[in-house]
Amino acid sequence: MAEVSKNSVTQELITENEHGQRLDNLLLKKCKGVPKSHVYSIVRSGQVRVNGRRTAVSYRLQTGDVVRIPPLRTAKVEQEVVDGAALKVHLPVVYEDDGLLIVDKPAGIAVHGGSGESFGVIEALRRQRPQARFLELAHRLDRETSGILLLGKKRSVLLALHEMFRAGARGGSERGADKRYQLLVAGRWMEPVRNVRLPLLKYLLPSGERRVRVADDGKAAHTVFRLLARWQGFSLLEAELKTGRTHQIRVHLAHLGYPIAGDEKYGDFALNRSLARDGLKRMFLHASKMRLPHPQDGRELELEAALPVALTRFLESVARREKQDYGGQI
Repeated sequence: MAEVSKNSVTQELITENEHGQRLDNLLLKKCKGVPKSHVYSIVRSGQVRVNGRRTAVSYRLQTGDVVRIPPLRTAKVEQEVVDGAALKVHLPVVYEDDGLLIVDKPAGIAVHGGSGESFGVIEALRRQRPQARFLELAHRLDRETSGILLLGKKRSVLLALHEMFRAGARGGSERGADKRYQLLVAGRWMEPVRNVRLPLLKYLLPSGERRVRVADDGKAAHTVFRLLARWQGFSLLEAELKTGRTHQIRVHLAHLGYPIAGDEKYGDFALNRSLARDGLKRMFLHASKMRLPHPQDGRELELEAALPVALTRFLESVARREKQDYGGQI
């Protein structure tokens, strides 16, 4: 793809990797550092042309289109900051082929920059793979959640993954993705299997921070919890997402009175401080397994990311401590 010039007109030839993308999204990606309002203004004024004609920002680009982009002065990226941090991020590859990249995301890094984050997984991968012609996130994980993260290396694969996850968010599908998480909650979870169906509503705090709560007028949300191990003060669970709402697992558990250990948004804050002193310095939530049909050929992929060492060690310390106090799992 051509670089946008500040001195001359850029002619952008649309390939299959950009096919179906909205014109405004392409321009916003290409014109980093240019105010969003200015990008929309140059389209409305006709300075941006597709195949020599004026067009709307909502136009879906087609393979073979030629986009004319006028000279633009873009803000210089502070590359020494981004590169230095991004290149140090270790992102183990779980699976890769010509259309799909699946990594094991560590806790503590956002999936993309923005909202106070200078960079994220996607920026790190693009810096580490400068030869990649196309690389985009297929879904999201919270910054403090570790585990399986999917990225598309072709637009056709990305769009197929998006549709698959949208189907899951609506309530699951035979051709959807089966997502499983491992997590540690405060309290003794008694049921081997529990289906939780509680609607979730997004809202904003006065500070502008996004939160979610259980509310009758929220969107339907369904999580299946399975008990893996139980002690006097903690329980290790597996969560299966039947829908894909924001913060779904965290909010469902907090509402039921079983906050995830180390959850700084919805958890037990006094307990979290104690857990940090005992060695748990992150949220105990890990995207451990996923099963899905490959978006290119339909063959079933079974993916797994082992619990991070820090979480395994903390579990071992919980088991040792409670075995001393109570004689083992209860």
